[in-house]
Amino acid sequence: MTETRTAPQWSRESLKTATLIYNPVAGRNPARREQEIGQIISVLRAASIDCEAARTTGAGTATQLAQGAVACGQDLIIVCGGDGTVNEVVNGIAPGLTPLAILPGGTANIIINELRLPLNPVRAARQLTALRPRRIALGCATGYALPAGDQPGKVRRYFLSVAGVGFDAYVIQKLAVEFKMSLGVVAYVIEGARQLMRYSFPSLACRVDGRRAEASFALVQRTSRYAGNFRTAPRQALANSHLGVSLFTRQGRLRYLCYAAAMIMQRRPRDFEYLETTSADFDANPEARVYFELDGELAGTLPVTFEVAPDALTLLMP
Repeated sequence: MTETRTAPQWSRESLKTATLIYNPVAGRNPARREQEIGQIISVLRAASIDCEAARTTGAGTATQLAQGAVACGQDLIIVCGGDGTVNEVVNGIAPGLTPLAILPGGTANIIINELRLPLNPVRAARQLTALRPRRIALGCATGYALPAGDQPGKVRRYFLSVAGVGFDAYVIQKLAVEFKMSLGVVAYVIEGARQLMRYSFPSLACRVDGRRAEASFALVQRTSRYAGNFRTAPRQALANSHLGVSLFTRQGRLRYLCYAAAMIMQRRPRDFEYLETTSADFDANPEARVYFELDGELAGTLPVTFEVAPDALTLLMP
């Protein structure tokens, strides 16, 4: 597989201006966010980076703020928030050349764990000037937007870490925002256990590299980690130019408990298939509305196609 390359025309001295996009309510302790943002700006200004903060005010605003920063010609865009906020910013930049730096600020922080950066955003900011830009591929999903009515519109979005098809997207659809904010990743576990007794596990028709298969749940990954720090695709990495597709082939509540146990113990579950590809299609019976999520946020309904968008983003990495 093709590896990434260093972004051209980059030097530390050229990094003069930055926009810091942050989600004031992300993570388990948002009360400290404003104080942390002030400290981050002080750290960057001490490094001779003129940084201005841009606060999100609701869903979709991070994308708009990122687009505005690109239009203004900022040297760098920094995002501090959860994986969903990061996803919005990525969709405001890509495909483009403006570099992106990521600081932790959410519940799962998949990308932060993947890059092995500090989980404290101020400490991570102190390391920012030591990072190097890399051009990487992104995942791209094309499916039906929410809400899916009689004539739903199409949605096409990039994702940086992981997409889920089926059960985990259904759990996200049912999860209350307040519950998520109060308990973080634990809220997903509790809601997952609750919905396990209600979900019907409809069959998914998959097509990967022309090969057909069936599954009841699937993960499509650009990173090795899922749901924070579970390494469900150990061979996958942001430096790769392919997608890692995990197919969970069996149905039933007991089987899903076994899947969850295997994931927690970092073992390969039975009735599981892992494939590497540049595209994958998923569909389901029209009578069964099946959701998909991107970077932990509900995105749409099936049918959906996942593809690799090569050379799509400049990311600051160790």
